[in-house]
Amino acid sequence: MVGTGMTILVQSSSVFTSAITPLVGMGVISLDRMYPLTLGSNIGTTATAMLAALAATGDKRSVTIQVAVSHLFFNILGIAVFYPVPFMRKLPIEGAKRLGNTVAKYRWFAIAYLLLVFLIIPLSLVALSFNIYLFSVVVGLLLLLIVLIVTLNLLQKYCSQRLPTCLKTWMFLPSPLRSLRPYDAVLS
Repeated sequence: MVGTGMTILVQSSSVFTSAITPLVGMGVISLDRMYPLTLGSNIGTTATAMLAALAATGDKRSVTIQVAVSHLFFNILGIAVFYPVPFMRKLPIEGAKRLGNTVAKYRWFAIAYLLLVFLIIPLSLVALSFNIYLFSVVVGLLLLLIVLIVTLNLLQKYCSQRLPTCLKTWMFLPSPLRSLRPYDAVLS
């Protein structure tokens, strides 16, 4: 509720989130406490969309209100999926901790991550979408790679004694495929 209220006041979840992020970095607020505040700010940001929808006139008003209500329910549904179930709640928090630790160790990783996630991957998906066959092959191969990595991680964790010696660790891969250190040596 605090995140929702503060976001309604400043009319921007980005402003609210950017304001409390340094507090987490300084240890004033814990990451576990910031998570519900951020979720609340995502609901609060829908108030701006509601206000904008109400400003529409004529026959467009019902469509704009429909979009604003869809935005609200999309955010509420996202919270209903991730927040009530404890193990689902831990996924974004653990991901944030892992990313934070990686960026603390390799400063360049923040920019590389932003470029990859918000520019390179979306542009690649748009480019691939023009050729649905190629898109299907690439996405299928990526999903297969993810399944293989997860499977090998689980096998290494729970039954490593059954694995061949070379697969008990990731040391069989070249250094740039298992560590960020080679990239750090070049970029730092």
